[in-house]
Amino acid sequence: MTGDWLADQRAELAAQRILDAAARLFAERGVANTQMADIAKAAGCSRATVYRYFENRHAVRLAFVHREARRIGAEVVAEVDGIADPGERIVAAVLTAVRAVRADPLLIAWFRPADAGLAVEIGQSSEVIAALATAFLPDSIAGDRDRAQLARWLTRIVVSLLTVPGVDDADERAMLEHFVAPLFARA
Repeated sequence: MTGDWLADQRAELAAQRILDAAARLFAERGVANTQMADIAKAAGCSRATVYRYFENRHAVRLAFVHREARRIGAEVVAEVDGIADPGERIVAAVLTAVRAVRADPLLIAWFRPADAGLAVEIGQSSEVIAALATAFLPDSIAGDRDRAQLARWLTRIVVSLLTVPGVDDADERAMLEHFVAPLFARA
């Protein structure tokens, strides 16, 4: 056996360390204001090392968002598992996602006015986020195109609630139950 059999694990650990450092900077300085040199310094490595793992700032942002989306997606799945009513399931999924992001200072930083545009852009173009949102849709929705459009729409609802919150949790739940849930009851 030749080579370093731990190389893949080390590479994954290095990438995660870089993403952790980037996350702290996103929260402290803002997503748009965080540069690759800043990330390298915070991660304790050179810029060349950061570029070895991530092609550019967009790649760092995307990798961070995808990592966190998967984590939150798992929380949402655990929360909505067993909810049979499609409308209730969607309301619970959206509220769980919103609560999870708001509870994490490293995530809610993405929804400050100066950075919300980046969150919207990634949210609407990410196949990972679309796939996670699609997983919460009722099985009765036919057609891949319909499911994909609804997933993007649900992502917009989550982003909207994060950038322009309702009065309180009850207000947000009421809006979702009134305007969103009925659409899925017909599905």
